[in-house]
Formats: sequence, C-alpha cells, structure tokens
Amino acid sequence: MSIYIYNSLTRKKEEFIPLKAPLVNLYTCGVTVYDDCHIGHARSLYIFGVVRRYLASRGFKVCFVRNITDIDDKIINRAKELKTDWKELVGTYINRYHQDLDSLGIEKADYEPRATENIPEMIRYISVLIEKQYAYATPSGVYFNVRKFTGYGKLSGQSIDQMQTGARIESDETKQDPLDFALWKASKNDEPFWESPWGKGRPGWHIECSVMSQKFLKVDTLDIHAGGRDLIFPHHENETAQAEALTDRPFAKYWIHHGLLTINAQKMSKSLGNFVTIKDFMQRYGDADLLKLFFLSAHYAHPIDYTEEKIEEATRARERIMILKRKMAAVVEGFKPKSTCQKITELKAVEDKFLAAMDDDFNTPEALASVFELVTITNKNIENEAFVAAAKETLRELTDILGLQLAVAKDAEEAPGDIEALISKRDQARKNKDFAESDRIRKELEARGIILEDSKDGKTVWRRKL
Repeated sequence: MSIYIYNSLTRKKEEFIPLKAPLVNLYTCGVTVYDDCHIGHARSLYIFGVVRRYLASRGFKVCFVRNITDIDDKIINRAKELKTDWKELVGTYINRYHQDLDSLGIEKADYEPRATENIPEMIRYISVLIEKQYAYATPSGVYFNVRKFTGYGKLSGQSIDQMQTGARIESDETKQDPLDFALWKASKNDEPFWESPWGKGRPGWHIECSVMSQKFLKVDTLDIHAGGRDLIFPHHENETAQAEALTDRPFAKYWIHHGLLTINAQKMSKSLGNFVTIKDFMQRYGDADLLKLFFLSAHYAHPIDYTEEKIEEATRARERIMILKRKMAAVVEGFKPKSTCQKITELKAVEDKFLAAMDDDFNTPEALASVFELVTITNKNIENEAFVAAAKETLRELTDILGLQLAVAKDAEEAPGDIEALISKRDQARKNKDFAESDRIRKELEARGIILEDSKDGKTVWRRKL
C-alpha cells in the first residue's frame, strides 16, 4: 500500500515518494520561546509527531528536525516588558517548553537547533543571496528582493499584486519594495546583536528556518516541510523564495499544513480570557490523552474548535479503551498461547482499516474509528483468551502509533483492601447463590464509585465510575 499526502504546494493529494527512500527528511517550524506553549502549539507538536511515528512504522527512516526560535522581536519586547535579560527569558521558556513535551508524552525531534547557535551559517547564506543579486543591504538591514524571484507566490497561490494589497513600509525601513522581507535586521542600541558584514544585527525570522532545515537535514530539498496553515504566507513563502534562490532547486517536495485551533468558536486570545496553555490543560485534566484524542477526532488539515464538551467526549472515549484494557488484563493473566498462530481475521481487518486510513493523508478520525471497532469486537469475544491476547497486542500497536499513553492511574490499578474484601465477599455470596447479598454489595460499591463487571468464567473486573 502507498501513502498519499495532500501537498499544499500542488493543492492535490499525491503519492508519497521520498527523494532517497527509505530515508525521509522532515522539518517542522518550532516554537518562539517568549511565553508558555498553548494548546494550539500542542496540536502542531503532537500531530507531526504522529506523522513521524507512522512513517517509521511503515519502514521509513525518518530524520526529524524541529527548530527553536530564540531571537525575535517578540522575545526582545517581552524581555523589556519583564525587565529581564533576553537570554534568561529564553532559557526559562526553553525549559518550560521541554516540560510541556514531557507532560504530553511527545518525543523530542532528532535535532532541535536554536537560531542563535547557527548565525554564522545564516550570515554566509545571506552573503550568497547578495552575490546572486537576490538581496540588498540598506542602513536598516538586508532585504530579499521579492520581484527578482519569479516563483514568489506559488505556495500561497497569490500574485504579487494580491500580496501588495495592504502592504506597508515601516517608517524606519528603506526597502525597495513593500513586499521585500528582512534577512538581517540592524540592531538598535538596547538590542542583542551579532557582528556581520552589514553591521551589528540579528537574523530575520524566515532565514532561520531555511538555514537550519537544510543544515541539519544535510539536503537542499526536504522531503516534507510541515507547519500551521497560518504560516503559509508570509513565512513559508519567504522560506521557499530564499532557499530556491540560493540553491536553484526545489526547497521542499511536500508541504503539510495543519488547521488552526479556536476556543468556543473564537480565536484564542489573552484579552478574551480564553488562552489555554498546555500547563493550564494538564493542571485541570491531568491526562494528555484527552487532548490527543480531541486532536485525533478531526483531520489534521481541518480547523478544530476546543470546548469543554469535546474534552468530555474524549474522556468517555478514553474510558472505553481503559475499561477494555482492564478486562483484557484480567482475562489473559497467566495465559500462554500454545503457538504463534496467524493473526485473527477480524483483528487483521481492523488493522488494515487503520492502515488504510493513515495511508490516506493521515486520516486520524477514520484511524481512531478503527481503534473503537477493535474495542467493540474484543468485548464480544472477551471470553476467548487467545482472541483477547491477540487483540491486546493489536491495540498496543495501533495506540502506540497514535502516541496514546493510556496509563492506568495508580489508584485504579489496585483496589484498596476493604474494596478487595467486599469483592471477595460478593464472589462468595454468588457461589452460595445468595443473590440478595451479592446485589447489596454491588450497590454499596457502586455508591463508592466502583463498577463491577462479571465474566462468564466467574472473574470479576472492576473499574472506577466516570
């Protein structure tokens, strides 16, 4: 089976054929470290992690680079606002960013380069663009000549005239054209700077990604460049222009963009009081799987609206899986399959549906539906130890690809002694056919938030009520 990806560059779904299979070079735009990451960042961090894991599961060797922007106007302004050193601010939020990744159970990239650690390479890159007459220096910095690059606009699908509508020249700029963008910015007296052939300054945002992606992936053309839909213009358009002007080769073969996240149908904003950081979410819900299941419920390319009701839906979805996991653990405890047999037909069919969904532009809603189909058919065959053992392994494989942790809470793994005693007492009442006492104990446990489920072989599986 082939994998098909919707390519933002060609605006159509294409078969995924990396340039040097099985190697896959994947780059995504990372965070700018001036504040805590919010759940919009979480969608990007998580969903492209799923893409990475799925490609690896299909036999590709993925090299994944996700940058960190650690010098930027936002960083400088925030440091001034807080009256702190910009390097201290950056260090604080890089640590908090890594804490967020850990709390969500999202793996780091193979390389996470920081912009400030790659400035010599950026200076050399800009120098070549000037030599090739794609860029020019002014007292305020170095700018890319947009009209010189004939392919400008091919990613965003806009003409130069469309782009120029609403474009303005800032008062301190000396650009030749409103659309020309900064490769290097001259630093003001109170701003951080690096020495360059054009004076003291710092790199522009767009040049960072072109340089670091090509440097760490060791290629001129990336297999996949990914990011949010809001970055297509101007960021990704500008990345493409400067990279292709330098190399005379395509910058990326496939462009993947995820949709934007809103909160109760509104754009997330601190002024509206609906700004939800990853730390806010984890403090309230304490379970990253709920956020992941919410993200999986929509195709990555589509917008998604965050509401409490949708997190409640994700909570119920997770509980369905966890109930089955506890049942399976009880059923297969001590079970040893007689031989390694061929995968059970029903389970193979579910796995095939999952793979077909993921092959079709990483269609996670359909893939997730396959997981719940697995839950349904396993519940129907819960008395069959061999089936349950095979289903347990299939569930693990599929949820691992989706990056779901599905950890059982400590207090749910073992019942307190008095509850265990009541369950044993109820089991004895059932054996004695004292059904009134059995029902009384069940109701008592239910009042305490413990739900009992009886199997045909007499085993009792318990879970905590939602």
